[in-house]
Amino acid sequence: MSASDLPDELWARILELGAASAALGFRDLCCLAIASRRLRRLSLHPSLWSSLLSRDFPSQSQPSSSQQLQLVDPKSLYKTKFERHKLRMAEARRRAVYEAEGRLLACRKRLTQLEGSIRAEGDRMKAAAQELDNLERVRRASVALNVWQPQVVRGRQKQLVQQCTVPVDSRLSDLRMELKVCKQQIATYKNVYNKEKLKLNECEEALRRAKYHPLQNSSQTSSTVDEPQAKRKRLK
Repeated sequence: MSASDLPDELWARILELGAASAALGFRDLCCLAIASRRLRRLSLHPSLWSSLLSRDFPSQSQPSSSQQLQLVDPKSLYKTKFERHKLRMAEARRRAVYEAEGRLLACRKRLTQLEGSIRAEGDRMKAAAQELDNLERVRRASVALNVWQPQVVRGRQKQLVQQCTVPVDSRLSDLRMELKVCKQQIATYKNVYNKEKLKLNECEEALRRAKYHPLQNSSQTSSTVDEPQAKRKRLK
């Protein structure tokens, strides 16, 4: 006996069991509706769509089955709720994209700030190193004044020492400490910068996942694949 020989009562029971056990969804009923006139008539039975309503939208308030049959067709009600659900899902997806973009922008801003801090500390360290080099020369010149030097060299050393208006030894100690602090600060900034770069990669990946949509991406891919074929057809 073929499937077409089954009575309507048996087909209706099969569809009811499928809808109640989640083996049959709204897409399946829509596919059955276009298979034949008989299946279309059976798939439009209100009890089937009432079962799908209570199964797919259990948390939403629904009227009783008797009121539902009197006021509105269950399939129309299911379609309305499904469209609203699609809108909510699209809004949630947009919010996820906006949040991912916000985290990405904040991460990039933080990286820019860290790059500026690293440059500032590098300039500070460079200036301290230059001043330290100059004071080292002054210190060597002051030592040279205490030993025998030719008159020309002695005058040059004395000029260098006279130009220094701060105690050399204390300032040298301060500059060495400043260089050490700058190096430690730069190392700290670079460590934070590397961690922030990893976070940036994670934010970019999260944004790609939030923007991904299977249907949209597949349509874009198919359009790019079919484009050369369309060009070849136009050339012919």
